[in-house]
Amino acid sequence: MKRQEFRRARVLVLMVLVASLAACGLPRSGPSKKEIFAGSVQKQGDAFVVDVNDRVTRATALVPSLGFPSALKKAGLVGSDVINPGDTLGLTIYENVDDGLLAGPTGNVSNLSEVQVDGSGNIFIPYAGRIHAAGNTPERLRQIITEKLDAQTPDPQVMVRRVAGNGATVSLAGSVAAQGVYPIERPTRTLSAMLAQAGGVTIPPEVAQITLIRGDKRGKIWFRDLYDNPELDIALRDGDRILVEEDTRAFTALGATGAQNRVQFQSQTLSALEAIARVGGLRTSLADPTGVFVLRNEPAEIANAVLGRNDLQGDQRFVYVLDLTQPNGMFEARDFLIRDGDTVYVTEAPFVQWQKTLSAITGTASSADSLASIGQ
Repeated sequence: MKRQEFRRARVLVLMVLVASLAACGLPRSGPSKKEIFAGSVQKQGDAFVVDVNDRVTRATALVPSLGFPSALKKAGLVGSDVINPGDTLGLTIYENVDDGLLAGPTGNVSNLSEVQVDGSGNIFIPYAGRIHAAGNTPERLRQIITEKLDAQTPDPQVMVRRVAGNGATVSLAGSVAAQGVYPIERPTRTLSAMLAQAGGVTIPPEVAQITLIRGDKRGKIWFRDLYDNPELDIALRDGDRILVEEDTRAFTALGATGAQNRVQFQSQTLSALEAIARVGGLRTSLADPTGVFVLRNEPAEIANAVLGRNDLQGDQRFVYVLDLTQPNGMFEARDFLIRDGDTVYVTEAPFVQWQKTLSAITGTASSADSLASIGQ
């Protein structure tokens, strides 16, 4: 009789623990596939759940557009000897007569040792008048002065040199080997040449981005595109600022993957298949290959294109579904592009929860047996 009472007590304890287990729920890495679908707009939820196919892949294939505005691309090359406001010039003028306009009574050479370029970029030369010097090279300024004086004295010969002044320079900062201010010299008049002069980039070329700021204009390009598209190797100007930095785009991986983490991009484009591989793939003991989800907020224009509508406004929550077991599932995952801020979530296979339940029940039964043994 006593043995029967202990058996009843064991069954009662087992039933209470199983009921508690069902009420509290089992540990898991996130929502199930059924729960995600239950949150769809079709079921009064707040997210559009969409199966990925070729049309959806094309509609969502948005790659960040980087480039330089036309004002930067159309600028011509400048030399290292371009004159700037504030420079001090030295001029030597030879006149082909003994008693010249500028020379003393016993010679034919005039030395103007310090001629200041004013804030407007002009200089004043006797008998030649006011001349705009800034933006010209010393050679071009020599020609202009010669033309001005030629009407005053026969066959003048002019020499122009920079006595003081920094000339044209650019600054480089960020992920370059040697940050600093560099003069624009004849070999370094373009963007790629100046980057080489600074020792090149110190981050992987695949994720390096270059920003160039010129006055109120700016542009950003991929480092690789600088060499793939010659028109992006633009001419530099005095005062240009060049910043080299790493791509900051990233996605978050959660669920039954090899690692759960925030992962940065390592290339200009990243597919869903590559994203899964980046975190160690699917965990074979846990993952449900029919339940790979990509969660993101889509802008209205893409949301309307995906759903074939035109009435949506503002960002919309989307859950894209990838079933890797379908005949084209792996191809769809290979072609579907991941974007900055996406969440890649892989659900657990249904049998995993059964295993956890059975394990919990088995453990509970063992505990009940132990209690019964103690009571005997």
